[in-house]
Amino acid sequence: MGKKPPAYQRFHTLAQDLPPGLTLPYKFKVLAEMFRSVDTITGMLFNRSETVTFSKVKQGVQDMMRRQFEERHLGQIKAVYPSSYRLRQEKNVPTFSSSGKKSEYQLTLEPVLGEEEKVDGRPHLSASRLLERRREFHRNLVNIVREHHKAFLAALSPPMVVPEEKLTRWHPRFNVDEVPDVSPAELPRPPQEDRLSTAQEMEKALANLALRTAGADAGEPALAKTPTPASTSSALKGVSQELLDRGAGGAPCAQPVPSGGSPSSGVPQVRAKEARRVRALLTRDARQEERAARLARLPAMARVLRGVFVAEKKPALSMELLCARLADSCPELVAAGEMEKHVRLLAELLPDWVGVHTLRTDTYVKLDKEKDLGLVTERLNKAAKEAGAL
Repeated sequence: MGKKPPAYQRFHTLAQDLPPGLTLPYKFKVLAEMFRSVDTITGMLFNRSETVTFSKVKQGVQDMMRRQFEERHLGQIKAVYPSSYRLRQEKNVPTFSSSGKKSEYQLTLEPVLGEEEKVDGRPHLSASRLLERRREFHRNLVNIVREHHKAFLAALSPPMVVPEEKLTRWHPRFNVDEVPDVSPAELPRPPQEDRLSTAQEMEKALANLALRTAGADAGEPALAKTPTPASTSSALKGVSQELLDRGAGGAPCAQPVPSGGSPSSGVPQVRAKEARRVRALLTRDARQEERAARLARLPAMARVLRGVFVAEKKPALSMELLCARLADSCPELVAAGEMEKHVRLLAELLPDWVGVHTLRTDTYVKLDKEKDLGLVTERLNKAAKEAGAL
């Protein structure tokens, strides 16, 4: 069993100060940064007609990132973006290392470029092309996570299918940071030029070959038993059945049992309702996202709003004055420029409590201070839950 990654890696996505969306696991972001560093160093060497060797790239990446860079990482880059580099084993490559011999084989990298990407008749890795390759690598990483997410959705009860072009976020129970590592692609190996000059060397080589063959035969059954990502989903591990049976509002299913029925007869309907709610959450666009964020703030803002009207002792306040008072009372809740949008959303949801009236050039807000604030908060919480904001 491998060593468990530290918490800052396993829960990386939960600590991001970014709007929720198609975030990448921490290890994928590190790999993307490695690709950017490899591309930067390769571009500098390639554009001045130097042979780009793995040893040069390795040293440069480690200096830039202060992190180990091995052939395994290059194999992962090749697996994620197969058409990024042309890799070869070349002999007689000039080296400035005192230990390296000119006759040794070295792994070389050559960026794959189009015919139109030339300067003075020679291929050139431009800054715009570097940026395009970086975006392509990021898209490929997201697509890898999409495949694991698709397998996770297929393992739900009931299974869920979300069109890829409409997916704007991962499922709430999909643990992004537990997505498996990218399997490295096989890199070119130097040809075997060793000649068996003595009987002892030949005997030793045959013994090593027999051991490798026996090891390969023993490893076949274990490989055959390895589950495929589509058939299993580690993301559901540890999720209790009670949690799966809960409804959209978070309360356990407690429907009356009909005569001759069983207590679990309503579970499929509850799960189907939850699946519809989550599917809408996963395909929410930016405009819907902004509305949901505002809905989540309204219950707390409603109490502040009522307090402002009670303190002012007026039946109506101008929109400008009201927004200024709200900004002073709850600066941490809503930005000053967003106050009016929240007030208008309150009037849209609760027209019997908040009224917005335009008189000539001014806009006024009227509030029914007699209405029970508890009932108002309850209605706002319900609206926010229905929109998936809470």
